[in-house]
Amino acid sequence: MTTSTATQEDTQLRVLLRTATSRDAVMASAVLERAGMATRVCATLRELVQEIGHGAGAVLVSEEMLSGKDAAELSDAVSAQPPWSDLPVLVLAKQGADSRAVAVAMEGMANVTVLERPIRVAALVSALRSALRARRRQYELRRILNDLNEADKRKTEFLATLAHELRNPMAPLSTALAILTRKTLTPEAALPYYQLMGRQIDHMVRLVNDLMEVSRITRGKIELQLGELMVDRVIRDAVELSRPLMDAGRHRLQVHGSDPTLAVEGDGVRLTQVFSNLLNNAAKYTPEGGRIDVFVERDGANAVVRIRDNGAGIPPDMLTSIFDMFVQVSGTARAAQGGLGIGLTLVKSLVELHGGKVGAKSGGLGEGSEFVVSLPLLVRRGAEIEDRPRPSAEAAISQHSILVVDDNRDAAESLAALLGIL
Repeated sequence: MTTSTATQEDTQLRVLLRTATSRDAVMASAVLERAGMATRVCATLRELVQEIGHGAGAVLVSEEMLSGKDAAELSDAVSAQPPWSDLPVLVLAKQGADSRAVAVAMEGMANVTVLERPIRVAALVSALRSALRARRRQYELRRILNDLNEADKRKTEFLATLAHELRNPMAPLSTALAILTRKTLTPEAALPYYQLMGRQIDHMVRLVNDLMEVSRITRGKIELQLGELMVDRVIRDAVELSRPLMDAGRHRLQVHGSDPTLAVEGDGVRLTQVFSNLLNNAAKYTPEGGRIDVFVERDGANAVVRIRDNGAGIPPDMLTSIFDMFVQVSGTARAAQGGLGIGLTLVKSLVELHGGKVGAKSGGLGEGSEFVVSLPLLVRRGAEIEDRPRPSAEAAISQHSILVVDDNRDAAESLAALLGIL
């Protein structure tokens, strides 16, 4: 005889019953159901052992059932639990002296509670509720352990990627440096090697900067310099930063519906970083000659920016996890020409610091992707923001002396030399 009120969702918290008689099973099951507990009445102890493998919150078994081969199988099943699990076993024992069966059960199974019959309904319900509360905490521990294992796996993969990405520029840098030190070249002949070294150093700087940004955000060290910002100006600045990558891939970039009246309160540097990261991602994952479109729209009280490409696309099961630390879509790393998988984590963190949200859409691999950033619009109280020209760097440093301070002597001397040339 079997009775089940458990759904797919609460299978993990059902009470498995094996009582001395079918009448006891029906009564116990009815009592527990009225108390809001899912139950499964098992005809044999072996069936109960099999059901444990499908999920259980607690086991309620009569003392009379704890003998013979089936009882040993129950003890073995409970002993074989994973480290996070400590399945509660409640034994309905006969009144009077302790029995051998109960003693053996308590020796073979760690989490055993003995309830003497006859037992009050309230006492039985209370004991099982306590057992299920403990079981819920075990499932929470399992989730935490799984998350930690997944994070550890990602971190291991990230360290391997980081080593690879930092090592890649070393070979051309070493080769170019060897050529320049062993052979006297004219400035024109040496220029390609200097340019090569500059490109490789720029790549390493981007990697290290991303790492530092993630570290600062994780530790809550980011402080936004908030002010009134025109969204179209932020997009223009982001496009300007991403233009070299777009040009290198011969991508067709078009901005649609830029509204000069859309304003948000934000940090211009950080929001420019958000959109340039998304544009760079689009360029990296879009084949040469591909198309990238930017849509700037008003949606109620929000400014919405959508960046769409016709590139590598994203599998449906990755659309949420791609914003997690160190996550990269499998099979697209080569198309992206390297990277650490932390750019979208930065984007999500910075958008949320501005009170906004970001999401991703894609039809799947090869179907392109779209990233949507929503930011709350600024409630304007004065005149429109003036698009003031920015002072040039030369004007800012003219007529000033510069003190270079660095605990790395080579860095200080090389920077001083460069500033002298400028």
